Amino acid sequence: MMTGHNKKKLIVLLFMKKTNAMRILENLKIEYSVISYDVDTEHLDAITASKEAGLNPEQVYKTIVMINENRDKFVFCLPSFLEINLKKAKKITNSKSIELLKLDKLLSTTGYIRGGCSPLGMKKKFPTFIEELSILESFIFVSAGLRGLQLKIKPEDLVTACNADLVSFTL
Repeated sequence: MMTGHNKKKLIVLLFMKKTNAMRILENLKIEYSVISYDVDTEHLDAITASKEAGLNPEQVYKTIVMINENRDKFVFCLPSFLEINLKKAKKITNSKSIELLKLDKLLSTTGYIRGGCSPLGMKKKFPTFIEELSILESFIFVSAGLRGLQLKIKPEDLVTACNADLVSFTL
């Protein structure tokens, strides 16, 4: 039996506009599902999102955008509880230095806001790297491009959809 809260989520999903990420997956005929959750605007991190959505944090992947000394941007998709190893990130991007894209540049660069940044459907295509640990999972969750929505997708399908490289870059 559905509770009032679950009915509300189902109604939201039935009338929700599709995000760019969803349209890309549909155009590629890649199977996915959408999970909604209540957003805690004080805690927009992927671990909080996994808890709010009732998901395993090992399967919830965050999207991090980084910039190098030449102002080239790179997208990294990694498990919610891990960190990017900067030495590895520099090596795989052939960069001398690399750092997080400033938060005030995220929307203008990607089209997404913090807590709703998807590796799919950014304003421009950037080189994308997905942590190779993802292949150990039958599916993972990434942002659908809006706060409060996660896409459930097979890791290999995400690699295909993002035209990403599967590499190890975490601590």
